[in-house]
Amino acid sequence: MADANFARFNKRVREIEGRHKRLASGYVRLEERDGLLVPVERVRPRRSLPLRGITLSLVAFLLFKGFLLAYLGPVTYGNRIAILEAGNAAEKVGSWIMAADPITLWIASQIGLLI
Repeated sequence: MADANFARFNKRVREIEGRHKRLASGYVRLEERDGLLVPVERVRPRRSLPLRGITLSLVAFLLFKGFLLAYLGPVTYGNRIAILEAGNAAEKVGSWIMAADPITLWIASQIGLLI
């Protein structure tokens, strides 16, 4: 019983602390009809591009390319890229994207040490 009460208490404390953090970044005072002042969270405009998501996706893709290069080896990887280059327009774009760049080569060398 004590653990359940403690968990509920901790949840309430986290909610209150979160509310305080949000209000600390900016709020607008709103006066109710009865004269009570209520702080309301200021709505911030969102960025048009989610930079964090784009960056994480790019890093994950580079890690994937590095792992693929380390796993297949440079000769097999190069052969598969050459097969893509001989294909249609979509495959040519894919070969350009999957081509081994310096970052991919470095990641593959680091992964190669672990494998």
